[in-house]
Amino acid sequence: MIRVLLVDDQALVREGLRSLLAPEPDIAVVGEASDGYEAIRKAGTLQPDVVLLDVRMPRMDGLAALRQIKEASPRSSVIMLTLYDDTDYLMRAVASGAAGYVLKDASRADLVDAVRITADGGGLITPSLMPRLLREVERLLEREGHNEELTEPPALSAREVEVLSLVAEGLTNQQIADRLFLSATTVKTHVQNILGKLGVSDRTQAAVCGLRAGLIH
Repeated sequence: MIRVLLVDDQALVREGLRSLLAPEPDIAVVGEASDGYEAIRKAGTLQPDVVLLDVRMPRMDGLAALRQIKEASPRSSVIMLTLYDDTDYLMRAVASGAAGYVLKDASRADLVDAVRITADGGGLITPSLMPRLLREVERLLEREGHNEELTEPPALSAREVEVLSLVAEGLTNQQIADRLFLSATTVKTHVQNILGKLGVSDRTQAAVCGLRAGLIH
């Protein structure tokens, strides 16, 4: 069961999201929050698999709350909910720990797919955008002083580093399998092991962590 926390300052929006997810037998909304402070507290208590986080909220907006949500519940994947397809905001969100974002006018099928993909460790970033996005995120982290390499880089095997490098290129599991002459199941296992060793929730954040740890360039 995929456990979801809904975060939006408008009760009608939360009700709408809940109604869209309710018919799905493998998804359960386990909590709601109306601002960033409440979201941080509930994420820490509930430890949801996925957080649907509104961008614009009073008191503390989604971007300000995001990093603290990830600190309170590191294995929760956070999907930003936004009205606008804003690349600059997306870069900042990914740098702070987001798996990606979904537009508020997305269809029910797109929303459900986003929750399932993210809960399974997948990323929501369009593959062709991933390399450029990571370059921009790296610049952003450097400007803001968050890009220090880890003193003890995670102990990934040579094969896992190879897989991680291809994840950062935006390749799917099947594309990585074709490139490395492996089965897609083997690649998926490698990706899950990478997520566990890096302590991240999804492949987008695995790529960001790989950059920060100096494992990929």
